[in-house]
Amino acid sequence: MKMERSVKRLMEDRERRGEENLGKYIEQLLHENISYRLRAAEALGGCADARAVEPLIATLHDSENEVRWVAAQALGKLRDARAVEPLLPLLIDPDRWARRGAAWSLGEIGDLRAVEPLLPLLTDRKKDVRVAAADALGKLRDQRAVPVLSAALEGEEEPEVRTALRRALREITGEASL
Repeated sequence: MKMERSVKRLMEDRERRGEENLGKYIEQLLHENISYRLRAAEALGGCADARAVEPLIATLHDSENEVRWVAAQALGKLRDARAVEPLLPLLIDPDRWARRGAAWSLGEIGDLRAVEPLLPLLTDRKKDVRVAAADALGKLRDQRAVPVLSAALEGEEEPEVRTALRRALREITGEASL
C-alpha cells in the first residue's frame, strides 16, 4: 500500500512538472533571445501535448528563419492536422529551411491536403528541399503525385534526389522495380 502511494505521488509530481514545463516553453516561444525560442520549439515538438500546437503555429511567423524551421518540424512531430493549413505558406517561403521543414512536417502529419502544394517543390532550386518534398509525397501515398514524381525523376541529375523520387514512387505504387 505504501509503495503504491509513493508511486502515485511520483506520477502526480511528474505530471505537475510537465504542466509547468509546458507553460514555460510556450512563454519562451516569445522570448527575445533566439536560443530560448529555438529550445522551446524543439521541446514542445517532443512533448506530445496537443496544447503545444497553437503556440507553435504562431511561431511559424517568427522573424528568424531557424526558429520557423524548428517550429515547423515540431509541428510535424506532433502530427496534428490543425497545422496543415498554417504550414502550407511555408512551402513558398524564400528560406529553404522553412520550405524543407514544412515539407517534412506535412509528410509526417499525413494529410492529403498537402499533396498538390508539395508538387512544385520537386523542382525547387535546392536539392534538400526536393528530397524533403519527395519523401513527404511518398509518405502521403497519393496517386495524384505519381505523374509529377515520374517527370521529376526523368529530369533530375542529383543522385540523392533521384533516390528520394524512386523511393516515393515505390511507396505510392508498391512497385519494387523503381
